[in-house]
This record gives sequence, C-alpha cells and structure tokens, in this order.
Amino acid sequence: MNVLIVDDSRVIRNMIARIMRTFGYETHEAGNGIEGLDQLAKLGEMDLILVDWNMPEMDGLEFIKAVRADADHAHTPMIMVTTESEMDRMALAFMAGVNEYIMKPFTEENIGSKLEILGIGTAV
Repeated sequence: MNVLIVDDSRVIRNMIARIMRTFGYETHEAGNGIEGLDQLAKLGEMDLILVDWNMPEMDGLEFIKAVRADADHAHTPMIMVTTESEMDRMALAFMAGVNEYIMKPFTEENIGSKLEILGIGTAV
C-alpha cells in the first residue's frame, strides 16, 4: 500500500511517514502541492494521500481540487492534516474533496481511526 504525504514541514512528513509505516504503508513525500502533483504523475496510483492545508506555491486546497479533477486519481482517499480548526475551513476541505480531516497535533491513534473509517487500515 502506497501513501503520499504532502506537507511543507519535513518534521511533520517524517512523523506521518513513521506512523504510516507502522500501518504497513510505503511512504512517498512532497513539500507542497506542486511537488505532490509531480509525485503522483511519477509514481502513479496511490492508496492514500495525506495533505496539509498551508503550504507555499500550491496549498492543500488547490492540490485537492487538482487531484479530484484528474481522472486517474479522482477517487484516491485523501485526509487533510492541518492546524485549520474553523468549521467553515473544514467545510471547504470536504467540499474540495477530502474524505477525512485531522487536526494537528495528531497521534498515531488519530490517524489509525481515520484509516479504519476509510476502510483502508485499522486503528491501533
């Protein structure tokens, strides 16, 4: 199972990658939405994408819309992992196409429960 982690913070990418490896995923990383789209084009199908909202060059919301507009990745499960906590921001993310939403700071249990909800993993 392959996961793409799109976040401008190397520390956050490393934390998520470590967690995802405990769930049996092979991890791939990108530092912003443009890099994320490049990775998708290069790597092909992903089983899951975790994406931050606030990033330079192309933010998470723009990235999500671009992924959903691409027939090859339109149905890939996506989880937004962000500090954005306002309900209207969450609504925008869901309207753009995310399947789940996790607030930073997060735990392995937070991610595991979202994988379980999506039917692509089990909670720890």
